[in-house]
Amino acid sequence: MSAVRRTDHRNDHRSERRGAQPGELRHILTHLITPLLMCIGMGLAYLGAFANPSPHHLPVAVVGSGTHAQVLAQTINDTAHGDLEARTVPDRAAAVEQLKHQDIFGAYVMGGTGPGAAGGTAASPGAAARPAPELLVATAGSDTSASVVQKIFTPLATRQGAPLKVTDVAPTAKDDPTGQGIFFLLVAISIGSYASVAVIGGAGAALPMRLRAMLAIGTSFVVGIIGTLFAGPVFHLVDHGKWGLWGMAWLYSAGILLIGTGLHTFLKRWTTLGVMALFVMLNFTSSGGIFRPEMQNGFFAALHSFWNGAGFVEGTRSHIYFDGYGLAGHVWTLVGWLLAGLLMVGVAALTEQRRRAAQADAVASATAVAAAAIAATAPERAPRRPAARLPERADAEEEMEEAVGV
Repeated sequence: MSAVRRTDHRNDHRSERRGAQPGELRHILTHLITPLLMCIGMGLAYLGAFANPSPHHLPVAVVGSGTHAQVLAQTINDTAHGDLEARTVPDRAAAVEQLKHQDIFGAYVMGGTGPGAAGGTAASPGAAARPAPELLVATAGSDTSASVVQKIFTPLATRQGAPLKVTDVAPTAKDDPTGQGIFFLLVAISIGSYASVAVIGGAGAALPMRLRAMLAIGTSFVVGIIGTLFAGPVFHLVDHGKWGLWGMAWLYSAGILLIGTGLHTFLKRWTTLGVMALFVMLNFTSSGGIFRPEMQNGFFAALHSFWNGAGFVEGTRSHIYFDGYGLAGHVWTLVGWLLAGLLMVGVAALTEQRRRAAQADAVASATAVAAAAIAATAPERAPRRPAARLPERADAEEEMEEAVGV
């Protein structure tokens, strides 16, 4: 008995030491392609977009219409070598308006001048009242852009012998001092959306496309509610306009879910890589949530003009901080992606319908071939009365079913 146990024990160890079969190893290596491609894609996208931020034609302004203001603006343009685009604005009110419209990202009000501070002659060194230079920024538009502008204009104030006064004309919410909470809200909504695609497209693959699309739209409603709760009562990123925020969150999530659900028909197990490329690698990096397009290279700056993440981030900023200026354009961006999702679902439904028809034709052809083969190989039998042929017909039908695998 003990000898048998020792033999079984040795057999178990031999089975454990058995090397992987070629087919098993090939299967694992094939599935490792996806995470490796994700690694390459994330590295190229994030490092390409965020590793070396620098201004590219960042619009700023010098307040004043006189010669002094025009010379300073031209000097900035000459020395910036395309990093900045300086212009002049007539007065402080015009500068504030352009900041709130995000036409500029900093406005320098020159100090050290007399009553004509906007463009008069320099005040004498002994002037009693010497206004300090002031920089106007809007951190709600982009905290990083405001910081870059401040670094650029601080040396100008230093040369005037006065500290630079920084005035924020569009501050962010108290609990979101950098304004980047909107970007991380985008991340949460995106993950909830594209992760749901794997469930609807994979576990629900046997369901009709119409039902899968309804599940996608219903899931987007829930994802939008979760995002609004995070932004409002949970983390206090916004203190008003929550219904508008939910609407944009739903539009954004529904576009991702519908596009992903439709793509699953074509990409199958590559769907996760596809939606990550669309809605993480290219989306987060071009959204403007960390660096605005003026701080990025041309590729990501171009994506910012029409990608759905940028539509959500810029639409939320416009809705919450800038009195809805430019909101309609950002909402239409999200609507466009939603329509693209509906189109993708429609194309996928037609494709699946054609595949089912082709499979039905293939089954019918196989059935006909099997029936012909059975008829050709069956031995000839003497004629019998019709009543006696019924069992033979039943036997033939059973053989046909076995042949075609029914």
